Amino acid sequence: MRVLVIGGTGLIGTGITQELVESGYDVTVYNRGRTEARLPHSVELVEGDRTDHAEFETTMTGIDVDVVIDMDISYGSPADVESSLRAFRGQVDHYIFCSSVAVYRQPDAPVPLTEDAPRKSAGERYGQRKVACETRLMEAYRTDEFPVTIIRPGHTYGDGGPANGGLSYSLGFWETAFIDRLRKGKPIVVHGDGSALWGFCHRDDVARTFVTAAGDPNTIGEAYHVANPDPLTWDSYIRHVAAAVDAPAPSLIHIPSQVLMDILPEDRNQFPSTEWHYSWVFDVSKAQHELEFEVTVPLQTGIERTVAWLDERDRIEDSDAQSLDDTIIDAWEAAEAAFTSVLE
Repeated sequence: MRVLVIGGTGLIGTGITQELVESGYDVTVYNRGRTEARLPHSVELVEGDRTDHAEFETTMTGIDVDVVIDMDISYGSPADVESSLRAFRGQVDHYIFCSSVAVYRQPDAPVPLTEDAPRKSAGERYGQRKVACETRLMEAYRTDEFPVTIIRPGHTYGDGGPANGGLSYSLGFWETAFIDRLRKGKPIVVHGDGSALWGFCHRDDVARTFVTAAGDPNTIGEAYHVANPDPLTWDSYIRHVAAAVDAPAPSLIHIPSQVLMDILPEDRNQFPSTEWHYSWVFDVSKAQHELEFEVTVPLQTGIERTVAWLDERDRIEDSDAQSLDDTIIDAWEAAEAAFTSVLE
């Protein structure tokens, strides 16, 4: 079977490409060529700009494949989905779209979340754009029998991904300086009281489900969660990372999520788009039964592998060069002291 992966050098895409090759598929990867390629030699690499829709569609006419796995490298562009429909309608047997669990509404969604839980309205933020993409693809499935499968990964981390490996946590923004802070014994800001639940799944386990779905007609027209069904609290997660990097037990500074939402610069504030200050627990029974999904990489093992990969490439940032965390901690502790003194 011939498989095209759009964006096959990102975190999950790298795992998918490697798994496809190991499973004996003929694999072509299409991307901009800007990411460090870690692809098997047998993979055909085609460079191009997905957002140049005319060029993309012309290029696709010259690629003969059975299955397309679209890792949505524009992070939820409805215009890209329209371009894919023009390029692949009637041309491929299966189109697998990488969406996200960020499509769901919180806090009114039920727990655990099932694939038919209420989704957000379409809009400009990440999760809202994913909703728009999903809606258009399922419309094409119902009206034109476009052979789409939607997979919604949860929080994915791992070695061999982008610069931060999807692992870090720092004031609502993914930065490897978080690891450096832990190693240096610096306090870590945690949103809320640290008890919100969040699932962390290694990219190898997530990638395997895409490969299992590829070419399976029973998955067409369906959506699947691929997320860790056994979430940890944020406090527990941070302590796991500290243990994995041989750091001292971390001092956790809890600050209300709304306060962080109000004070963080817009380019660092991930709370409104991912709503990770809520607990996220997912029902993954559908993926377990139909995509053979299972968590095989223990969190401690996965963290150790990811950090080792980052260390080897000197990609862990120096936390001393970033003052925002410490500025916020100092301000919060001063405010707490003032509040206590008033009551006393």
